[in-house]
Amino acid sequence: MRADAARNLDLVLKTGARLLAEDPATSMSAIASTAGVDRRTVYRRFATREALLSAVYTAKLDAVDRVFEQARLEDAPVPVALHRYVEGIVPVSRQWPVDMHRMMRGDPTAYARAREQSRRLDRFVERAVRNGLFRSDLPVEWIRAVLDQVVATAAHRFTDLAPPEAADRVVETLLRGVGSH
Repeated sequence: MRADAARNLDLVLKTGARLLAEDPATSMSAIASTAGVDRRTVYRRFATREALLSAVYTAKLDAVDRVFEQARLEDAPVPVALHRYVEGIVPVSRQWPVDMHRMMRGDPTAYARAREQSRRLDRFVERAVRNGLFRSDLPVEWIRAVLDQVVATAAHRFTDLAPPEAADRVVETLLRGVGSH
């Protein structure tokens, strides 16, 4: 793929993710227009809206896989893996804000892959509980929900935070809470 074609594809996918997060019914023409490319360029690459959606999902899932690998969720010390995960996932969440779980149910392959990623993160949280980083008297589902929400807050409400600072705040909030004790 030529460099300009690769740039256009990346721009279309990232623009698509952003616009679809704002409005899941966004048209391919609107995505092309906002990305600053001719709509024929988009239609040449993606025959249908579903093909474009699938490409957005795949790009986000690939980015999440890279974060998991860099964080070394299975074998790095748990506090280190947690910080690496948050530091990596915040920019991915910002760059690919589309709600994967809600929207990708129409793409069974992407949905299955997203569910496996979620199970992988659950296993990490279970490991963190076993290692004493998180409380053992709370359900893993609760800890995961809190982790996901605090990460989403850092990524989307505090966009001025650089990923390392966001990771510091998220981890500090998870481990120490917000009480004054």
